[in-house]
Formats: sequence, C-alpha cells, structure tokens
Amino acid sequence: MSLKIEMEKERNNSLPQDLFNKLRDDILQNKIKPGEKLTEQRICQEYQVSRTPVREAFQKLELDGLIEIIPNRGAFVIGLTRQDIEDMYELRSAYESIAVKWAIDRMTPEEFEDMQEAFELMEFYTMKQDPTKMLAMNTRFHQIIYNGTKNRMLQHVLTSYQVYTKNTKVSPEYIKEYMDEVLAEHRQIFLAFQTKDKEAASRAAVQHMQNGKHRAGFGTD
Repeated sequence: MSLKIEMEKERNNSLPQDLFNKLRDDILQNKIKPGEKLTEQRICQEYQVSRTPVREAFQKLELDGLIEIIPNRGAFVIGLTRQDIEDMYELRSAYESIAVKWAIDRMTPEEFEDMQEAFELMEFYTMKQDPTKMLAMNTRFHQIIYNGTKNRMLQHVLTSYQVYTKNTKVSPEYIKEYMDEVLAEHRQIFLAFQTKDKEAASRAAVQHMQNGKHRAGFGTD
C-alpha cells in the first residue's frame, strides 16, 4: 500500500473521533445547548465533514449519554445536569484513590521520572502564572498515574472523567487564583509516590478531587 493511501486511510479513520471530540467539548462547554436538535446537514456544514463521520460521532455521543437519537425525529442534545457532574466528581474521587495505589505498585522508574518532570513543570508554570500550560501539565501528571496502573479499563474510565470534568469548567482562567493551592495538592500526591505511601497518596488524591469539585462550583449549596 502506498504512503499516500495509508495516510488517507489514517485521516479518514480519525475523522469520526475528531468530530466526536469537538461535538463533545461543545456540548460540555454549553456551546451546543440541551434540547437543541442536531441534524447531519447542519453538522456537515458547520464542521466541514461528510455524513459518514457525523453518523459515527452521533453514535458515540449517544453511547456517552450526551445526545438522544429518536427514530423519525432526529438527534437531540441531552448534555450533563449539575447532578451528573457532581456524581462524576464523586466517582472520579473513588477511582483516583484506586489508581494511585495501583500505580505506586506498578509504575516503572521511567514513568516515575515522567511524573516528576510533569510536577516540576507544574511548579514552573505556576511561578510563571500560566494557567493554560499549568493545566496541561496537570492533565499529563494524572495521565502518567493512569498509565502506571497498567489497567486499561481504569485508564479509559479515568481519562473520560478527566475530559468531562475539565470541560465543565468555564476556562483555564478559573484556576488562576487557585494555582498555588492546586500545585500544593499535587505536591502531596507526588511526595506520597516518592515514599510509596499508598494510604497518603489515596488521601491526597481524594482531597484533590473534592477541592477541585468545590473550585469548579459544584457540591456547594
């Protein structure tokens, strides 16, 4: 198979996933609002794609509970309720607690070095007051832990929760006033990994999730 055909095949395979990611983020960020009807024609025009990736993206969105496809009527946005998001934070807390314990036992020395580098970059970008890059390192820090569990199902669940909770926040700017606080929480997790203290890591991870939930405006009266 020629390189050109191979590249075209790869591009076509990635289109539905790319479109799904864009639609998912737009729904989570309330750019596409609950109750809106999504038509194939509209999405094709707005996102400059053909009908096939639209249909595949719709199927994934329905599986994730973000839209409902009603026969003979079309696809309608459901989105996430406040309760959905609060529940997701609670579930993520529980899974993060498991993840740090497994990762401490199963992480390779190379993965720990990557984790240390991500934490040090979080420190650097906090000092520079760069919330966008700090959040990127935050995401990387957690992904290294997820990969370190060596459990594909847990990686998949936590990566999904990470995407969803991240996209329910208004913007990276929301974290600017909390950057030192967020860094301190990651420091506690990192120090627990250094000493291989699984219980301390679990406590730090759960506290980080609960604090993040409140910082994002959920779980408050």
